[in-house]
Amino acid sequence: MLHIKNMVCDRCIMVVRQQLDALNLDYKNVQLGQVELRSEPTLQQVESLRANLGATGFELLDDKKARIVERIKNVIVSLVHRDQEEMNLKLSAILEDKLQLDYHYLTTLFSSVEGVTIERYAILQRIERVKELLMYDEESLSGIAFEMGYSSVQHLSQQFKKITGLTPSQFRQLKENRRKPLDKV
Repeated sequence: MLHIKNMVCDRCIMVVRQQLDALNLDYKNVQLGQVELRSEPTLQQVESLRANLGATGFELLDDKKARIVERIKNVIVSLVHRDQEEMNLKLSAILEDKLQLDYHYLTTLFSSVEGVTIERYAILQRIERVKELLMYDEESLSGIAFEMGYSSVQHLSQQFKKITGLTPSQFRQLKENRRKPLDKV
């Protein structure tokens, strides 16, 4: 199993697959942050993959703690950007279930490595997703609040303003909506 940092979307998976194919590495599965190989790669293949991934903004992770932190990020990104039906479940329970590790350990590790709590990281990801939905201008603010698991439009608006300095309506009116790439959140 290979662990890769900065994979945040389906295009990232596509780019990693292209890199694996270019090096003739046979893989079973590629998902956010992980590649399951069919056989053990040679040291030369690993180093070539490391270089190729680095050139496209990814990083091969060797450190166990860095891999866990990246898995936490991937679960949160997937939850916020793909699996909205789980948005109303407790994040701590989801992480414990998916990573099979104690939440206290996860939150302590994440905070020490990233300098931000898991909860804060999840909020930042949610706000980036809200920005994306606001840019599409296809849903009402109440629809976005419901989709993103907020208890009310007011709660969403308060959190959005606290993070961005703008109300969702002000953000919608901006000509240049300021979204961060997900790997920079």
